[in-house]
Amino acid sequence: MSGELEPDPARMRVSDAQRHEVAEILREAAGDGRIDLGELDERLEATFAARTYAELAPITSDLAPATRSTQPVRPTERGIAIMSGFERSGTWTVPEHLTVLCVMGGANLDLRQASYAADEVVITVNAIMGGASIVVGPHTRVVLEGTGIMGGYSGPSGLVAAELDETSPTVRVRGVAIWGGVSVERKHG
Repeated sequence: MSGELEPDPARMRVSDAQRHEVAEILREAAGDGRIDLGELDERLEATFAARTYAELAPITSDLAPATRSTQPVRPTERGIAIMSGFERSGTWTVPEHLTVLCVMGGANLDLRQASYAADEVVITVNAIMGGASIVVGPHTRVVLEGTGIMGGYSGPSGLVAAELDETSPTVRVRGVAIWGGVSVERKHG
């Protein structure tokens, strides 16, 4: 052996992707009521400031992932807009769960020509000093469950009236907007 010591894994640098994984765990914990919004804000701040595993690991050490053993695996897609954008429009399939993180960036989701992976889909948008615009058609039911902290969630707005029936898909929009905003607008296709 050369006498060199192995590097301490706790001192290794973390990537942006690893920070985003922790942020997603925190968002789920807040959505489940395991942490409150003040604690979510504190932990997100610590997450994005973390440089090493030793700094990142304690942020979620008391938050085991929620168990969903009785539920089937659901299709999930994630989008990230950090000082940039994330966009979906035209013909595409909205997954059962779509999570978008906007940090000083924006997302534009146009669902008017989209198909849906399920009768009810959940779009989670967490906007920190960023925002998102979601456009739906007249036949889409919207349930808005977002929380604004010095920011907000609004909609569905627009000049087009809702034309809902028993076949209308449901889009559930949730998440947290901190110094940011998420709006849902209803337009014709």
